[in-house]
Amino acid sequence: MKSIKELYRIGTGPSSSHTMGPRKAAELFLKGHPDAAGFKVTLYGSLAATGKGHMTDVAIIDTLQSAAPIEIVWEPKIFLPFHPNGMKFVSLDAEGNETDQWIVYSIGGGALAEENKESNTIHTPDVYDMNQMTEILQWCERTGKSYWEYVKECEESDIWDYLNEVWKTMQNAVQRGLEQEGVLPGPLNLRRKASTYYIRASGYKQSLQSRGLVFAYALAVSEENASGGVIVTAPTCGSCGVVPAVLYHLAKSREFSDTRILRALATAGLIGNIVKHNASISGAEAGCQAEVGTACSMASAAANQLFGGSPAQIEYAAEMGLEHHLGMTCDPVCGLVQIPCIERNAYAAARALDANLYSSFTDGMHRVSFDKVVEVMKETGNDLPSLYKETSEGGLAKDYKPM
Repeated sequence: MKSIKELYRIGTGPSSSHTMGPRKAAELFLKGHPDAAGFKVTLYGSLAATGKGHMTDVAIIDTLQSAAPIEIVWEPKIFLPFHPNGMKFVSLDAEGNETDQWIVYSIGGGALAEENKESNTIHTPDVYDMNQMTEILQWCERTGKSYWEYVKECEESDIWDYLNEVWKTMQNAVQRGLEQEGVLPGPLNLRRKASTYYIRASGYKQSLQSRGLVFAYALAVSEENASGGVIVTAPTCGSCGVVPAVLYHLAKSREFSDTRILRALATAGLIGNIVKHNASISGAEAGCQAEVGTACSMASAAANQLFGGSPAQIEYAAEMGLEHHLGMTCDPVCGLVQIPCIERNAYAAARALDANLYSSFTDGMHRVSFDKVVEVMKETGNDLPSLYKETSEGGLAKDYKPM
């Protein structure tokens, strides 16, 4: 598995696979063709179907247009076999003749991949020897160590500095989102709700207030993402509100130290990495279960660790966070990361706290392993029709007309 630095990416919204990934691909292609007289970029499948709502074209044009003229071609009905988020970059000479081309895929969380795995264009090294939760759990039980200590053993020494920057960015996104008011960009005219939820939560007694605050924090980050603000993929832009909401709430309400929060982030990153390696964190490939479901799983594990859960209890919390999102479709209305994405982040944050609590009442023993749920999630994603995988052609997005 890769470093969790590649899972937690600091950048701007609204979409890691449809905005951050294409922007990175454009930067790499430009670096290799600085003298091109023109560019032609073809977007396929999900990238083409919801790219305008996700500002895919804006990300690519902003990157390439300063160097040479660029043409964007949209092919929403053509799905390349490797991944639904395919792109073809072509460089042109002064006469308009093709000089080179590159096919690359935005596979989720801002990551890129090529069908030819022997290529070193975007290759990064594996840093984890184990990639199955069951195997890592056995390591924890054998050594007496926890998941974050496995992360510490595998990553470079600067991982804590990086996670500290991640945590600061997450906190800033929450705080900015709580202060902002008004309407989110796009044709839906969707009003921001985080500040209202935050104010209303203060009027309730502790149990309801706690839940209201978690909602507010998740809404705050997700609304920042929808506005193109700076967030952290956890594991994606579309699901970026879940982990920050849970950790921010626990840090504020339980006064957990930054050191313990960073360890929880390490564990959450390990959980997300396992899903990314063995299945998918891409809504275009496996539906929203891969994004919000994985985020809920990450937050569940992080919360359970903070409350002193054993490795088995942490694994159980992570398993429940993902299992109870199985089958969730990705059907963004108007191709925007707003409806139902923003609300789903808030609900998933609450579910993560429930998964933590449920697991805390157990000894961590259960029948269905986290690895099994990841396997089933991948199978379910493969079985979902493309209508429900970030094409905005089915589900809630079908036939929706903005007001």
